[in-house]
Amino acid sequence: MTSPTEIEGAEASSVLDKESEPQGDAQEPKKLAGRSPGQLMWQRFKRDRTGVVSACVVIFFFVVSALAPLIAKVYGKDPYTLYAQEPDFPFLLDDFAMPTGSFGGMSGEFWFGVEPKLGRDVFTMLLYGVRTSLYMAVVVTTLCVLTGVLIGLVMGYFGGRVDYWLGRVTDFFLAFPQQLFFIAFMPVVTAMFVSPQDETPTYLRAVAITLVMWFLGWMGLARLVRSSVLSLADREFVEAAKVSGASPWRIVRKEILPNIVTPILVQATYILPGTILSIAFLSYIGVGFVEPTPDWGRMFAIGSEVYEQDPMFMFFPGVALVVFVLAFNLLGDSVRDAFDPKTGR
Repeated sequence: MTSPTEIEGAEASSVLDKESEPQGDAQEPKKLAGRSPGQLMWQRFKRDRTGVVSACVVIFFFVVSALAPLIAKVYGKDPYTLYAQEPDFPFLLDDFAMPTGSFGGMSGEFWFGVEPKLGRDVFTMLLYGVRTSLYMAVVVTTLCVLTGVLIGLVMGYFGGRVDYWLGRVTDFFLAFPQQLFFIAFMPVVTAMFVSPQDETPTYLRAVAITLVMWFLGWMGLARLVRSSVLSLADREFVEAAKVSGASPWRIVRKEILPNIVTPILVQATYILPGTILSIAFLSYIGVGFVEPTPDWGRMFAIGSEVYEQDPMFMFFPGVALVVFVLAFNLLGDSVRDAFDPKTGR
């Protein structure tokens, strides 16, 4: 009989023989692959369900705004036609110029109802209103981010008198009451190019809104970038780059700017929805877009006049605006957490 000790010795020897045999490619240990900070951020972001859902909602709004003309063509309506005066819809409005039927005139022909008094289609008005607001907000946010980053980098890196004087200029612009300045300065900007007796073109109003909001929208980001650059200016890798003879432009571009991408992106996600609200506010008080340009703020202005007779007219633009702003703010929180997981929400 074979003793248990012999059996164990035989098993051990067989294991040693197997280990001494040459291993194939399948038995080679797997090499650990490194991941870049961007890949790590993407992995963390994908695990955040709130961020993924918010990103999908934001993308949906941008896709809808880009395809607004195509959707309106398939739908068969546009935001400019007064359908209450068309012979195909003789009973669209009642004797008080309010939509007939329930829920603001919602039907198979008009999905979101019709506008009181004029009888325009609410669905296409909302589509084009989203398009107008998003396009304007993207342009204004891009200009504000570029200006704020540039001025903040110059202040933080060069310091001294440059930092002092640019800081005083920033404080001067921050002293302006933005909402009152918008109201007072918008007519001045338009009057510089168009006579008060003439109708201001829509493109000129868009340019004036962009200039005014850009004029007063870059300061917060500039101060944020300045503080971030000051915290990096004395770090070892920056000092090493200076000793090696690197130019200031190369140090800023290669050493400092990649390390402040996180606050810039997070702040940009907060600037854009705030810009949309400001554009809507300007149109609501009558100094932004006017008839017949579709706009979120103009729809709120019309809805505030008829909310007692037709509350549904304000329902869809209100829900769309709240959902978009909330989704973009949540997206900003998710981007911040993905870049810096130490910051708890």
